[in-house]
Amino acid sequence: MIMLYTKGNTDCSPNEVGYNEQRLEVLNNHFQRLIDDGEIQCATYCLSRSGRVFAHGAVGKKSFRKDDNTPVQPDSVRYIASITKTFTAVAIMKLVEDGVTRLDVPVGEILPQFNTPPYNAITLFHLLTHTSGMHPDANCFDNKYQISYWDLIEAKYNLHKPEDGEFDWIAAALGTIGNGLRTKPDTEWAYCTFGFTILGAVIGKLTGMHAHKYIEDNIVKPLGMKDTAFFCTPDMAKRYIITDEKMQQNVDDAIKSINKPQWIGDKLNIPDTGGGLNSTAYDMVRFANMTLLGGTLDGVRILGRKAMEKMTTFAIHNKPNYCWNGYEPNKGMGIGFDMRYGAAFTFSPNTYNHEGAGACAMYIDPQEELAAAWFVPFAKDGWFHRAMFNVQNVIWSGIQ
Repeated sequence: MIMLYTKGNTDCSPNEVGYNEQRLEVLNNHFQRLIDDGEIQCATYCLSRSGRVFAHGAVGKKSFRKDDNTPVQPDSVRYIASITKTFTAVAIMKLVEDGVTRLDVPVGEILPQFNTPPYNAITLFHLLTHTSGMHPDANCFDNKYQISYWDLIEAKYNLHKPEDGEFDWIAAALGTIGNGLRTKPDTEWAYCTFGFTILGAVIGKLTGMHAHKYIEDNIVKPLGMKDTAFFCTPDMAKRYIITDEKMQQNVDDAIKSINKPQWIGDKLNIPDTGGGLNSTAYDMVRFANMTLLGGTLDGVRILGRKAMEKMTTFAIHNKPNYCWNGYEPNKGMGIGFDMRYGAAFTFSPNTYNHEGAGACAMYIDPQEELAAAWFVPFAKDGWFHRAMFNVQNVIWSGIQ
């Protein structure tokens, strides 16, 4: 198949920052191979070194429709899913820096629903590092009897009557008999997106501001991330990568500024701080470079250097990870950032990252001063490591 490739704006040539330009052709060919194999619909990416963007491109089609061959663009928009968690973690760390809270504070001191056994042993640190002992995402373990926190919320909401007073979604999630915790806090690493939803509630309680607004006003807008938001502007929606009919309808509504609540979280205005942001690869690299450069970018301070160091060094030790039918005896994790390492990767040992479902990735290598972000919308169900792990290896292969 003929490659649909579009080049985006850059600050410099690859050679100026010690990167082998020929490896970008290998990267584009790799993306095209994944498209031809039916694993991904398209790809967009942005790469920078020492804070300067040297590669910015897009390969493939913007729409899933066979009769629409509109090329995807470098500034095309897509949800970043779980990479949102890194923004939530930065927001919490800002409150730590301002003396509003600490990472070792029990959640129950902020949210009264947690001020009862077994939840009263959970701290902000546990939520940020996925070591709270709360039940992880439903796909982490083969447990057909697991009921998600969201299902518990919706079931209780459907029974709620106006005369019962204001609906308490946190209590609904925690209060079902037998739900409890999977393990004691600080026992194992188990990926819990709902824990970051709770962190969104913490942000709201401590600031008096909805977490979405706090993150956008204190992180997104100061960094000049014009294409990043929890709810797409009509302009962002027009540039959205569309992978199915349902998404097409949502995008059409967003273009018309129609906001239709899609699920219980939307109906109750629950913070989507575990996975709700939309962005572009370029904007993600701006955020990544802020973390790489000690919490400040283009003279705008988001966090102090010591807080950023705390977030991007190993925060947990000797915590096993059994998720997704695997086993890591010692999961690598920072504060909100994944710090995985092992045979699959060629990045430096202190690299931190996060990935998002569907899929996208953001990797930051402080030793090489390299930041990379890419979107690879999957064209079918499953998880395709060639679009994630293999891409990382191809990108890092250009470092000179």
